[in-house]
Amino acid sequence: MSILGELQEWYESQCNEDWEHQFGVSIGTLDNPGWTVTIDLDGTGLSDEPFQPIENLRPGRDWIKCWVENAKFNGAGGPQKLEEILTIFLSWAQEKKAE
Repeated sequence: MSILGELQEWYESQCNEDWEHQFGVSIGTLDNPGWTVTIDLDGTGLSDEPFQPIENLRPGRDWIKCWVENAKFNGAGGPQKLEEILTIFLSWAQEKKAE
Protein backbone atom coordinates (compact mmCIF):
# COMPACT_ATOMS: atom_id res chain seq x y z
CA MET A 1 0.00 0.00 0.00
CA SER A 2 1.18 3.54 -0.70
CA ILE A 3 2.11 6.00 2.04
CA LEU A 4 -0.91 8.10 1.11
CA GLY A 5 -3.15 5.04 1.34
CA GLU A 6 -1.74 4.24 4.79
CA LEU A 7 -2.33 7.81 5.95
CA GLN A 8 -5.91 7.64 4.68
CA GLU A 9 -6.46 4.40 6.62
CA TRP A 10 -4.96 5.88 9.79
CA TYR A 11 -7.14 8.98 9.47
CA GLU A 12 -10.29 6.94 8.83
CA SER A 13 -9.55 4.74 11.84
CA GLN A 14 -9.58 7.85 14.06
CA CYS A 15 -12.94 9.08 12.76
CA ASN A 16 -15.58 8.28 15.35
CA GLU A 17 -18.17 10.98 14.59
CA ASP A 18 -16.42 13.25 17.09
CA TRP A 19 -12.63 13.32 16.53
CA GLU A 20 -12.84 14.48 12.92
CA HIS A 21 -14.94 17.51 13.94
CA GLN A 22 -12.19 18.83 16.21
CA PHE A 23 -8.96 17.32 14.93
CA GLY A 24 -7.30 16.17 11.74
CA VAL A 25 -4.30 16.15 9.44
CA SER A 26 -2.85 19.24 7.75
CA ILE A 27 -0.26 19.28 4.96
CA GLY A 28 1.10 22.61 3.81
CA THR A 29 4.03 24.16 2.03
CA LEU A 30 6.89 26.39 3.14
CA ASP A 31 8.38 29.26 1.20
CA ASN A 32 11.99 28.11 1.50
CA PRO A 33 10.68 25.66 -0.20
CA GLY A 34 9.42 22.66 1.69
CA TRP A 35 6.56 20.87 3.41
CA THR A 36 4.84 21.00 6.78
CA VAL A 37 2.72 18.24 8.29
CA THR A 38 0.63 18.57 11.46
CA ILE A 39 -1.35 15.63 12.80
CA ASP A 40 -3.57 15.98 15.86
CA LEU A 41 -2.96 13.24 18.41
CA ASP A 42 -5.64 14.17 20.97
CA GLY A 43 -8.19 11.39 21.20
CA THR A 44 -5.93 8.87 19.46
CA GLY A 45 -3.87 6.02 20.86
CA LEU A 46 -0.78 8.15 20.24
CA SER A 47 -1.70 11.09 22.47
CA ASP A 48 0.50 10.00 25.39
CA GLU A 49 3.13 8.01 23.50
CA PRO A 50 6.75 9.18 23.51
CA PHE A 51 8.30 10.21 20.20
CA GLN A 52 12.02 10.59 19.67
CA PRO A 53 12.49 13.86 17.75
CA ILE A 54 14.26 13.68 14.40
CA GLU A 55 16.38 16.57 13.28
CA ASN A 56 18.59 16.39 10.23
CA LEU A 57 19.09 19.99 9.20
CA ARG A 58 21.39 19.48 6.26
CA PRO A 59 22.14 22.57 4.19
CA GLY A 60 20.13 23.26 1.08
CA ARG A 61 16.87 21.46 0.44
CA ASP A 62 17.71 18.04 1.91
CA TRP A 63 16.57 18.64 5.49
CA ILE A 64 13.92 17.16 7.76
CA LYS A 65 12.62 17.69 11.29
CA CYS A 66 9.87 15.75 13.12
CA TRP A 67 8.68 16.23 16.69
CA VAL A 68 5.65 15.96 18.96
CA GLU A 69 4.49 19.00 20.87
CA ASN A 70 1.16 19.94 22.44
CA ALA A 71 -0.44 16.64 21.37
CA LYS A 72 0.50 17.19 17.73
CA PHE A 73 2.92 15.37 15.46
CA ASN A 74 4.83 18.02 13.51
CA GLY A 75 7.00 17.43 10.50
CA ALA A 76 8.84 19.81 8.22
CA GLY A 77 11.28 19.20 5.44
CA GLY A 78 12.63 20.11 2.06
CA PRO A 79 10.60 19.82 -1.14
CA GLN A 80 11.41 16.09 -1.59
CA LYS A 81 10.75 15.13 2.06
CA LEU A 82 6.94 14.89 2.28
CA GLU A 83 6.89 11.12 1.79
CA GLU A 84 9.65 10.67 4.37
CA ILE A 85 7.78 12.79 6.94
CA LEU A 86 4.62 10.72 6.43
CA THR A 87 6.63 7.49 6.61
CA ILE A 88 8.15 8.56 9.93
CA PHE A 89 4.70 9.28 11.36
CA LEU A 90 3.12 6.07 10.08
CA SER A 91 6.05 3.91 11.24
CA TRP A 92 5.74 5.40 14.72
CA ALA A 93 1.96 4.89 14.72
CA GLN A 94 2.33 1.25 13.63
CA GLU A 95 5.06 0.60 16.21
CA LYS A 96 2.91 1.96 19.04
CA LYS A 97 -0.14 0.05 17.82
CA ALA A 98 1.84 -3.20 17.91
CA GLU A 99 3.00 -2.68 21.51
